[in-house]
Amino acid sequence: MISNNNIVASFYKFSLWADYKSFRYIIQEICEKNKVLGTILLASEGINGSISGDEMSVKNVIAYVKSLDNFADLQIKYSNAYEKTFRKMRVRLKKEIVTMGKHGVNPHELTGKLLQPDDWDKLLDEKDVIVVDTRNIFEQSIGSFVGARFANTKSFRDFPEWADQNLKELKNKKIAMYCTGGIRCEKASSYLLGKGYKNVYQLNGGILKYLENRTKEHSKWRGECFVFDYRVSLEHGLERGHYEMCHACRMPLSEEDRSSEYYAPEISCPHCHDSQTQKSMKRFKERKLQIKLKHEREALEPR
Repeated sequence: MISNNNIVASFYKFSLWADYKSFRYIIQEICEKNKVLGTILLASEGINGSISGDEMSVKNVIAYVKSLDNFADLQIKYSNAYEKTFRKMRVRLKKEIVTMGKHGVNPHELTGKLLQPDDWDKLLDEKDVIVVDTRNIFEQSIGSFVGARFANTKSFRDFPEWADQNLKELKNKKIAMYCTGGIRCEKASSYLLGKGYKNVYQLNGGILKYLENRTKEHSKWRGECFVFDYRVSLEHGLERGHYEMCHACRMPLSEEDRSSEYYAPEISCPHCHDSQTQKSMKRFKERKLQIKLKHEREALEPR
């Protein structure tokens, strides 16, 4: 599935990491040396990253991360990059590798039962299973699993409150959770189990691993999967989807959205045109002009 062009590698692992801060600069240096772009988050609870570059360079970075004691068994999800995927390389220190804001949630000790795609589909066919999408509202808007319940959150920080209000009477039900790559549902499942829920399951590798292993004809996924990079969305087979992103409000835009009278490339879209201030509109227009001028300068540079 991976081409000879640039690839994207996505990965995470929850593992106690007391000296994580000491690795920030060496990982940044290795990424820059290999001309790899993306974001890697380091925290005392583990690592979370998505990077892009040519295949050999990306695998050089991955090889270093996997050489660390905590991450020798790190699982990687590879996909095609389709031209530029990230703007720059950032290795950042964080309190959490995925921010929930709740103390005492320890996915390295307690998580839901991991299900491969075949077992996931079988579970979704059962009666009385509660399927929970742990992603945010703009991600859910372009694709989901059949029968899923949506938290309609703007941030993963809001998930615990939603779960406390909407799932508290379902502690003995089977709860199947999913997200883009697995990291959010892993932490969400740990939260629920800590609250006394009995039967919590999660899709191993998230939507991305499912779409990699499923054809559209034999799938319980409907729509496309939002990804946090310039590709915006992916389809079955991890092929590039049909959405673009509004640079003002970050909402994914369909072909219909882009044909709207309220769509101005890199300035506004049907989702945000009536909430933009004159100041913000001016700022986005200025940014668009500067990008245009930069491209024109680059085109004139000798090669």
